[in-house]
Parts: sequence; C-alpha cells; structure tokens
Amino acid sequence: MAIEQMAVDAIRILSADAVQRANSGHPGFPLGAAPVIYELFANHLAHNPRNPGWFNRDRFVLSAGHGSAMLYSLLCLFGYPKLTIDELKNFRQLNSLTPGHPEYGHTAGVEATTGPLGAGLGMAVGMAMAEAHLASRYNRDGFKVVDHYTYALCGDGCLMEGISSEVMSLAGTLKLGRLIVLYDSNSITIEGSTELAFTEDVAKRFEACNFQVITVADGNDRDAVGRALDMAKAEKDKPSLIKITTKIGYGVPAKEGKASAHGEPLGVENVAALRKSLKWPIPDAFAVPGDVLNHYGDLAKKGAAAEASWNDLYAKYKKEHPDLAEQLDASIKMRTPDDAFADEASWANGEKAEATRNISGRILNEVKDKIPFLMGGSADLGPSNKTVLSGIPDFSASNYSGRNIHFGVRELGMTAIGNGLILHGGVRAYVATFFVFADYMKPMLRLSALMGLPLISVFSHDSIGVGEDGPTHQAIEQLASLRATPNLMVFRPADEIETRAAWKFALTKLDAPVSLVLSRQNLPPLAHSSASGALRGGYILERESGAKPEAILIATGSEVGLAVAAKAELEGRGRSVRVVSMPCAELFESQDDSYKAEVLPGDVRKRVAIEAGVSASWGGYVGLDGAYITLDTFGASAPADKLFEKYGFTVKNITETVDSLISK
Repeated sequence: MAIEQMAVDAIRILSADAVQRANSGHPGFPLGAAPVIYELFANHLAHNPRNPGWFNRDRFVLSAGHGSAMLYSLLCLFGYPKLTIDELKNFRQLNSLTPGHPEYGHTAGVEATTGPLGAGLGMAVGMAMAEAHLASRYNRDGFKVVDHYTYALCGDGCLMEGISSEVMSLAGTLKLGRLIVLYDSNSITIEGSTELAFTEDVAKRFEACNFQVITVADGNDRDAVGRALDMAKAEKDKPSLIKITTKIGYGVPAKEGKASAHGEPLGVENVAALRKSLKWPIPDAFAVPGDVLNHYGDLAKKGAAAEASWNDLYAKYKKEHPDLAEQLDASIKMRTPDDAFADEASWANGEKAEATRNISGRILNEVKDKIPFLMGGSADLGPSNKTVLSGIPDFSASNYSGRNIHFGVRELGMTAIGNGLILHGGVRAYVATFFVFADYMKPMLRLSALMGLPLISVFSHDSIGVGEDGPTHQAIEQLASLRATPNLMVFRPADEIETRAAWKFALTKLDAPVSLVLSRQNLPPLAHSSASGALRGGYILERESGAKPEAILIATGSEVGLAVAAKAELEGRGRSVRVVSMPCAELFESQDDSYKAEVLPGDVRKRVAIEAGVSASWGGYVGLDGAYITLDTFGASAPADKLFEKYGFTVKNITETVDSLISK
C-alpha cells in the first residue's frame, strides 16, 4: 500500500479509536474527510508543527468542529507540541488536550474554537481580511512578508446555518482571493439525508456570492483534491469553494452513508471491520506503523524549512524597511501604546450634556492614529454608533489597507469576523450596532469570551432612551444577558470620564472581550466622576453627609445622573445617602474584598439599584432588604422623556423608594 494512503488511513484509524475509547464523539466525518485534510496539510498548507504560532503560516479552521478527532489525529501524527497518542486516548476526558470540540489556546494547532456550526466560516473570513489588510500595508517589492492563505473545512450543517450566508456574501463582495472553503458534502445530518431540509444548489449560491466554485466528485481522489486546491490558490480576485463529495463513515460497511455514523461510536465490531476494510496492518488500538510516523516526520520538516526561509526574508525586510517592521511587530503584539491616552488626572468632563455614543466617537478618533492596528466598523450603523474613523480609508476590495469596515446588516457574521481578525493577529478589532441587536451577536460574543479574545463591541441606543422607535429597538434584557456571560466585561458609562475609562480599559485588556454600552440621549457631566474609580468597575460617586449612609443608590449609565439628583433632594431633607456608580460590575467584582466593602459596606442593607433594564443582574448587590428601580417589561413608542417618566425613572420615584426603605 502506498505510504500516502497509509498516512490517510492512520487519521481514520486513530479517529475511530479515540471515539471508541471515549465512547463518545463523531467518527463519520473523519472517516470521510481524512483524505481531504491530509492532502491539504501534506502538500498545500504552510505550517510548522515545531512552531505552531509562526506568523506567516497558512490558517486552517475546522468549521465542522464536531470532527475534532480527525484534527487531533492529524496534528498528533505531524508532531504538534504535547499532542501525543496518550492525549488521543484521553479524547473528551477531563483535563485532556483533546476536548470534544477544538478549543483555541488549549491545543496546539487549533486556530479557533469551533463547534457552533458555521462559526468557523465567519472567523476564517476575518482571518482572510486580516491577511489582506496587513499585506496591503506592509508588503513591499521583493518583500512579501505577509503572504498566506486561510482555509476552512465545513460540512452541510455549516452551510445550513444563516451565518454562512452572511459571511460568504461579504467575502465575495470583498474579493478575498486567499480564502478557500473546503465543503465536505456527504449529504447526511443527524436526522438523516439532507434531502429532508437542504436541497438548495450550494454551488449556485456561492457563485452568486462571487466565489470561484470547484467540484471534486470523489473525496478519496487526493490528486483531484490537490488540483482543486491549486486552482483555488491561482484565483486572485475571488474566494473559492471546493465542493467535495465524500461518504460519511467510509470504510465501515455497516455505517457508510448512514446518519448513525455521525455522532456515536462505531462499536468494537465495526472498528475491527474498519481495520479489515482499510487493510490496516496492526490490530492494536492507537498503533501506527513506523514508516507512517517517519512519513509525517518528513512532511513536518517542510514546514520548518518554510518558516526558516520566511525568517531570512523578514530579517532582510527589517534592514530595508525598519520603520515598517517595527510597526508590524507592534501590531502583532496588539499592545496599545502608553501614550494613546493622556494621564487620567487630566481627564475632564465637557460643560454640557452629551450622549455617551458621541463622546465615544470622539475618543475613538483621538486614539486612532496612535493605534494603527485598530480597525473595525458597524452593521450598517456607523454614523449612528459613531464608530467611523474620520479621514481613514474604507477597507474594500479596491483598498485592503483601509481600516473602516462596512460589515453590512450582518450582526452575527460581523462578530464572527471580528473574532477572526483578532485570531489572525496584527489587528485589534471593534464591531458595533444598536444594543438591542446584541441578541443577533450573542453566540459569537460567547465564543469571544470562551477564547479570551479582546474583541470590542460598541453598542449605542442602550435603553428606552431610544424613544419613538419603540420596543423592538429598546434594549431591556440585553444588559443582564451579557453580564451573565463568563469572561465578558460590560461597561455602561455615565459621562465623558467614565466613557474614556471604558475605552482605555477595552484597549488595554488583552484576555477578554469588552462591550461598551452607550446612550443615544444626552447625559449630564457628573461633578465627581472618577477615572480611577471607573477603572475599578464601581466607586463612590457621591458620599453621604452623615457618618454612615442610611441608603445606597447604585446606578449605571443614564440613570447615574438621576441618582445624583435624587440624593441631593434626600440630603436636603436630612437623609444620609451614598451614590455608587457601577459602570462595570465584572471589573468591580475583580477588586479585592476590602475595596468592595469600602464601596458597598455590608452593614448598609438599604440599597436601591437604578437601571433602565431588567432587575435580573442586581440581586447580589441589592439583597433581600433592598429595592429595584428597573424595567421588567418591554418599552413603548414615545419620546424618551415620556418613557422614563412612565416607567418610574424619576427623582420623585427614587426618593419615595428610599424613604419607604428607610422607614421599614
């Protein structure tokens, strides 16, 4: 048997063994797609197992993340760090490097966390955009220092998900010629044949999206797959879809082409039948012939040589273009320069009321030139979100060096692409829309948080303050939803100083996504707002007049000004009241216990949470003895001031609530 076929079958055998040992997983996809991924990694993908993070490597995203056993087996055979046979034996087990779906930052060689179908396609588009952008800005004659492809492997399920249409449409519009999508078309889903729910002509859809479409009739024909990859790489002005017909569960007579091959172990007898069908020479599980291991070792050396060649080129580039190299190096590190923001002590509020979305837009344009790797855009709402970088070109098919991205009305796809921009490296991305449409973004924001990616999401029009557009456009439950997401930092600032603090935190936080939640309506500047306090997530904005507060008002964003006005009236009547501004509860929770107790003393149990959103996220601060001035119903269509009055966001309601609490 030819060594290449043995190398393919090694992926199949290891994948089947891993799933069988775990008694859990998806063996069908690896059995069908193994020749495709082998051909890609062996003969086309620029990668170095000895240094998986080499910057000019090609990127590979397994969008069909349930096929993780195939990817782990391949990476193990190539000798990726720490990914041993023992790790394959621990597939899907606690603390292993081989979790059920690929996890970025956890397993060497995994470029993105995938599993939610279609998400990987969006992240791949972001990676291809980042490559195009950096190549346009930094490559010079004789020095193509940014020069690589992005590949994504997807299945029928990925293309059923709506996100695939969003991101593929934009990829075609942008003419991302270095994006190559490998479509494993096996016509099977969990419930049975794709004929049940998916009969569209995928090729025509992609052609309509301005893709080059190439078909391979038999996924076992590695030569045909290789020719298709060569054709895809030769096309410079269009992304490519390679539709490859495969057979799920290949090599297992009882499972081939059947839905039962998708998501359950093959069974001991069927694993034995697979070995017999493939003429695999070793009966023992997880055993691979030495000549196959040597073959993969030889292939891995090609990657090391490719990186060495690039390192020589980059060394010469640094000598010829030292300023560009210095800027590219800084971009890859994605660290905001120390001088991007003035000293916090010099920050000041404006003299008039202003919407925090407007303030945010000013801050973004103040720092844009100091952070040349900062780029992003909105879901067709840039002028409303105030997220346009003035004087900066648009990122487009005719100018990849631009930094203003027009995502179109594609919130879900936009967020996946933002993740991909950051995953690629060299780009710090932000995305934006109205806050109510955070619901469209949530699945990809969850992946941002899971991967620890510093994606910045800018949300304007944050509450019933939207006014006349009505309840469909008024965010109510979104704050609680985002706050419930682990590792997502949610900032709702009250004025210019707090907004500046939010941006500074967002641009210096490198291990978590940050959401900025901003007002449409004008908010008054606060006399005692604090940069240092806001950068701790919560702080005492207005101290009580007495030795101890009788009550504490806790507010965020547009309601902080109301709390300050209510405190003034209460203090005028002899009440001792404290106002705490809580722009970022997650950041506040990360402070030491002594600071938190200083801001919210445990013996002051009369507390009122004031926020134009649901009460769900405030119980830990309000407790059993507190009260809520929140909104646990949808809004209505009316001017904003009428709505705030209707729903009790008034000084009068706050003072009456405090009086009632204290008198209990």
